[in-house]
Amino acid sequence: MSVRGLAAVALSFFAVGTAIAADLKERKAPEEVAAKEVPFFLFADTQISYRYQFPTVTPGIQIQRPDGSFRSREAPKHILNISHADAWAYGTNFFSLDILKSGSQFPAGTTNTPGGVPVSYDYGNTEAYGLYRGTLSLNALTGTKAFSFPGIVKEVSLAFGFDANSQNDAFGSKKRDIVGGLNFAFDVPAGFLNLSVHAYKEWNRNGFNTQPDRDQSFNTVPEFEIVYSLPLTFTGLPLTLAGFNNIVLPKGRGISNNPAAFAFNPPRGLEFLSRTNLVLDLGKLVYDQPNKVDVFIGFQYWLNKFGNQETATFKGTEEKSFLAGVAFHVF
Repeated sequence: MSVRGLAAVALSFFAVGTAIAADLKERKAPEEVAAKEVPFFLFADTQISYRYQFPTVTPGIQIQRPDGSFRSREAPKHILNISHADAWAYGTNFFSLDILKSGSQFPAGTTNTPGGVPVSYDYGNTEAYGLYRGTLSLNALTGTKAFSFPGIVKEVSLAFGFDANSQNDAFGSKKRDIVGGLNFAFDVPAGFLNLSVHAYKEWNRNGFNTQPDRDQSFNTVPEFEIVYSLPLTFTGLPLTLAGFNNIVLPKGRGISNNPAAFAFNPPRGLEFLSRTNLVLDLGKLVYDQPNKVDVFIGFQYWLNKFGNQETATFKGTEEKSFLAGVAFHVF
């Protein structure tokens, strides 16, 4: 996200909450039972997961070949995640926190030194990336079904959220963004398919710039988030295809109108991040306890990572990586 960008099996839990909230609000029960027994949260899930991802790339970190050309430097990442999703009568909440530890190919470092000279260390950098997304159902807020279109859209909601990160490398990213718009929960036969259409505003930090351009403010642009989870019942196994796609339109340079800084801060391009996971409910398969332990494998594609566009001398902007992990639903 946006690792968000995201970051992500992450956003799938947000969509689970949206879909279940819509389903539960459609179910009818005797009023006296509902009044006594319906909990505040219609759905809640908190989980801790670990995933290994390789190869990953970082914009601007590259290797020069003997012929003088450049290629992206690659490194593995170990990623610990904690996430929480819930649904209540008026909407949903989703929070995710990734702790990403890179291999030594992407070293920790700083530019906060006398003279601002970059310093790198002999161990990999660590990043913390947090994300929140919330929705408020327009049907629930208006007390109508005016925002449901049977067979097409199950629910239309107000959507909002933010991302924030911190990373201890020389670039020293301190991303902050806010999003706001609409979320559409499509009426699919099984599982869920959600689309969020947002206005996106980002602030960040580039440790290689000098002030006033070290702190960056990008243009407000459209952003799209697609989240899905489709049960593969035809396999006879508790398998699900789950993932997300994020698109951020070009957001400018993020710096002041200083021509001297343009060469090192080119305009950002259209950013596209896609992750698809094949998820096996191991608890259900082994001991008939669903939603306890999941294992997953997946593939991630990231074009123009963080908006950076590849040139002959600037690599690390296109990522094609595999991942595998395990998730525990703790409560």
